[in-house]
Amino acid sequence: MKTHYYLGWFNHFFPENLKSVLQEDITDRKSVVMISANPSSYEEEDGATEQSWLDQAGILFDEYHLINNHVLKEDAQTLIQEASVIFLLGGDPLKQIAFLKEYELSEWIKKSNAVVMGASAGAINMSVKGFGSESSGFKVEHSSVYDGIGLDDFSVLAHFDLENNMDLVQRELSPLSEEINIYASNKDCAVRVLGDRMDIISDVYLISHSKIHKLEETL
Repeated sequence: MKTHYYLGWFNHFFPENLKSVLQEDITDRKSVVMISANPSSYEEEDGATEQSWLDQAGILFDEYHLINNHVLKEDAQTLIQEASVIFLLGGDPLKQIAFLKEYELSEWIKKSNAVVMGASAGAINMSVKGFGSESSGFKVEHSSVYDGIGLDDFSVLAHFDLENNMDLVQRELSPLSEEINIYASNKDCAVRVLGDRMDIISDVYLISHSKIHKLEETL
């Protein structure tokens, strides 16, 4: 059964309800493979925040790997194939999706039986469609919809602020919401997909057919 976690950003650590289900779902803890969202920067701290969330939750691994431009393409694909958990890091979603294409990692991620997690940019790119616009924090000249990995048939909007982003939703996301559901979240929240089941943690909104409503928390 495929297990996917679409995470917002956590200023501190995972809440107790998220920690609990992660501990249940992540039983194989041989290796975690993190995929950079700024792969050419080679920052030593890349992934440190996301790893600290796992550490604090008591989810420790035998091996920790970071995939960026330092890693050979063939080695990156092997790491993905052998991973217990694949974690797409936060950062720049456009740089990350370009890197995934360059290294031909998306299909390996889709084939994997590992638990797949994404935070912020990583969560956006796990879904079937990503959305980029200047008003949503992207450094782009024109708003655009791009193909994500497609682990699930919906889109994710990270850092969603209902008060400040309503114009964005109505003006830019309505066309996409006519085609697929968009799950919009901000900080300290998550969407968990376990097979055919979806769980909601904290404040997550569904945008569908140009309408928006807050989803009930299920965990």
